[in-house]
Amino acid sequence: MRNKAQRFRDLAKFSALGGLAALLALPVKALDNSVGATGIDAYRLHEAPYQLTGRKIAIGQVEVGRPAQLGLDKAANTNRAVFVRRLFVGDKQAEPNDFVDEHAGRVASIMISRDKQQTGVAPDAALYSAALGSNISGGQAQECLAAQMVASQNSGDVRAINFSFGESLRRDPRPKPILDGNALLTQCVDWSTRVHNLLYSISGNQGRGGFPIPTDSFNGMTIANSMPIQGEVYNKVDFFSLGSEPTLVIGGNAADERNVGSRRSVTLVAPGRGLATFKPDGSIAPPDTGGTSFAAPHVTATVALLQEYGDRMIRAGLQSGDSTHWELEARQAEVMKAVLMNSADKLQDAGDGLRLGMSRTLLNIPSRNWLESDAYRDPKIPLDAQMGTGHLNAYRAYEQFSPGQWSPELALPPVGWDYRAVGISASGAAELVEQPAYRDYILAQPLQAESYISVTLAWNRLVELQDQNNNGAFDPDESFVDRGLNNLDIYLMRAEDNDIQQNIWSSTSRVDSVEHIFRQIPATGRYKIRVVFRGQVNQPTQPYALAWWSVPAS
Repeated sequence: MRNKAQRFRDLAKFSALGGLAALLALPVKALDNSVGATGIDAYRLHEAPYQLTGRKIAIGQVEVGRPAQLGLDKAANTNRAVFVRRLFVGDKQAEPNDFVDEHAGRVASIMISRDKQQTGVAPDAALYSAALGSNISGGQAQECLAAQMVASQNSGDVRAINFSFGESLRRDPRPKPILDGNALLTQCVDWSTRVHNLLYSISGNQGRGGFPIPTDSFNGMTIANSMPIQGEVYNKVDFFSLGSEPTLVIGGNAADERNVGSRRSVTLVAPGRGLATFKPDGSIAPPDTGGTSFAAPHVTATVALLQEYGDRMIRAGLQSGDSTHWELEARQAEVMKAVLMNSADKLQDAGDGLRLGMSRTLLNIPSRNWLESDAYRDPKIPLDAQMGTGHLNAYRAYEQFSPGQWSPELALPPVGWDYRAVGISASGAAELVEQPAYRDYILAQPLQAESYISVTLAWNRLVELQDQNNNGAFDPDESFVDRGLNNLDIYLMRAEDNDIQQNIWSSTSRVDSVEHIFRQIPATGRYKIRVVFRGQVNQPTQPYALAWWSVPAS
């Protein structure tokens, strides 16, 4: 029998490390480039007046291996930058020096490094990390157990979990496996998102032959990676990001790396190329080609910054007795997803604010921008195949989140978000539906002609646990059942119109769990956003998160 170290090396082959051999020689890039103004602009939030560093916010990590921990592992004795709160192997407590992994350590450093020169996105967040260990036969069930263990930490209050690894379809036990959202690990992610109320940030297909499970998740976010061009700014999708519709996969069939049907996988882009990160011993790893496994932790840790602000505002509301705009809905995973996607950079603003103050023009691999994408032209396609809704911008995400929650009954500000529900009664249904079939969000101020408006709607697919022993938790011999996805749509309309056929633009995908509008306002005037429950597949009531960003008339 092979020893444990050899079995671990075999399993490590399945880690989504970020591509094959380097194709380009790269200059050294530190975390300052990817976390600072040229990347996701998170360092601005660390400083006054914001002072957001992830304090008292728990986030998670699941990988093939694990980072080192000071006081537990010999490798960490010289690492003063990365402090992990607690470590596991599978669903068990980690043993000293077992399964310490450079890749996992580097991913952790992007999230929580406290080094003054290369500070992570959320240096004060509490990171809980689980390695998969050497139980290769455990497969996706073992991976689900590890994720569940991380989700249960901090008294069950973990806000986001990072997946910088993936499973190959070749290892999926289903006959003729496909990316239809029903691999066990993908179903686990969608179930856990809803049950544990946390956001999964998942590294996308990469390396010209990928690890696509669970990139076909509905409820998580699949992250593509960017690289810097024209100087230091991360503004182009990396060649290693296969996107939702790869055309070339070395050693495999490109069709196997795509979601079934027209649903796309990529939701957001974040920096992934050429980052100088920390090894478990605290030394700086030389920058390599990187990949989506280094992009995803930028998103995970940004959630910690936003959630620190949300908790701050919830406490302030309780102390003042006015919680109108800040209640526990600010902790919903769907809210985080809508906020991150809606605030993403697409087109650099010219300084007049008409492009919502965006800091860069993001280009896909063929160097086309958002206005040249089918997602811009076709209301049935909410996401670009390579760019999702654009490039992560942590500061703009704060600007999107900070106005708080706004009910459609209120006079709505130009920027805001809401968490609410719509309902529908199926023909002959006996149940009472207390939610309206649609909701109108009427913006209080007229919008400026030729400015852009961005709107994102996010809701969850319903996946349920087949809980044989009724313990409320996933066990290795259990499975999930897909209850399907209710169909919601959004419409941009003039405030005075009521017929959706008169809409300015819409997002009406039948297969996605998000809808997204990015459109130019045709004339100065009053506008509204309509959220519609289009079709029932499971429950008659569907919770959702909505985020909007517009430009009032000057």
